Amino acid sequence: MSDNLLPDDIAELAARVVAQNAALGRKVATAESCTGGLVAGAITEIAGSSSVLDRGYVTYSNEAKMEALGVSQDIIETFGAVSIACVWAMAQGALERSNADVAVAVSGVAGPGGGTQLKPVGTVVFARAVRNAEGEPEGELKHFEGGDGPGGRAAIRRQATICALELLLP
Repeated sequence: MSDNLLPDDIAELAARVVAQNAALGRKVATAESCTGGLVAGAITEIAGSSSVLDRGYVTYSNEAKMEALGVSQDIIETFGAVSIACVWAMAQGALERSNADVAVAVSGVAGPGGGTQLKPVGTVVFARAVRNAEGEPEGELKHFEGGDGPGGRAAIRRQATICALELLLP
């Protein structure tokens, strides 16, 4: 067992996020739903993270996404909370409401319940918004396996945390 609160692979990736962003003088923000703060938690596990992490939002409910990040009710009603449109708005909202240079957003269906035919358990969407960048934020939909098996919820949240951390690498 290491001295890390989190698994070694996540701690090592978070250390890279902190070191590489610190080297560029970049601040980051997170907007998390299904990961429940794990992305920000992984970053704060690293000594020196205060020079990089500006803030993290855990917006688990649709109301929180609207109130804290300015996601429009239209987006949630039309596309749902687990949609590229929603995470784009979350990332953009986190950027606008922070001093960060880059923001990452994540929302998904971690299971074991809550999945639908269109968005089965394991569906996770990500977006990255960069301050003063041209065009739309980057977005990606992924499907992680394991949501309905033993340890499935944790497996999906772990994979989503890794993916979100990778999006914060310069």
